[in-house]
Amino acid sequence: MKHFDTKVQVSFTSRDVIQLTGITPRQLQWWDERGIVVPARAGHRRLYSMEDLAEVAVICELRRKGFSLQRVRKVMRFLQREFSKRLAETVSGTSEYHLLTDGKTLYLETSPRQIVDILKNARQPMFAICLSDTVRQVRAEIRAKKNSGNVASGSSRKIKQAS
Repeated sequence: MKHFDTKVQVSFTSRDVIQLTGITPRQLQWWDERGIVVPARAGHRRLYSMEDLAEVAVICELRRKGFSLQRVRKVMRFLQREFSKRLAETVSGTSEYHLLTDGKTLYLETSPRQIVDILKNARQPMFAICLSDTVRQVRAEIRAKKNSGNVASGSSRKIKQAS
């Protein structure tokens, strides 16, 4: 008897992502066109995974903190290179991941002591974002909106994947 490990993955439409993150439809389309966050396709519809949604939320947070899109691309490549995983997979563990940058150098830290050392020794202002908090916040918003019925259940599709 063969055993297939199936994971049920919820996908989100562009409308869901816009509702959950506050991004504009044009920004979302542009990010897809530029390969920043590339969703799956079902015909002409874009379908975003939880990992895609987490990345959109982190990028939105970085943009709110003044990061240029070029800088955001660098951050996303850095995270991919460091972990060989997607952002949501990286920060889903128990560690707190903090991204710090002075505009030139990127630091990804899990140790409070290291974060304090970086901040104390910085020669210019540092931007900091807790990646773990951002991903948890998105997941909490999804649960809250699903419980209240604000994310259309018809637009969130379950896709079975055989592993």
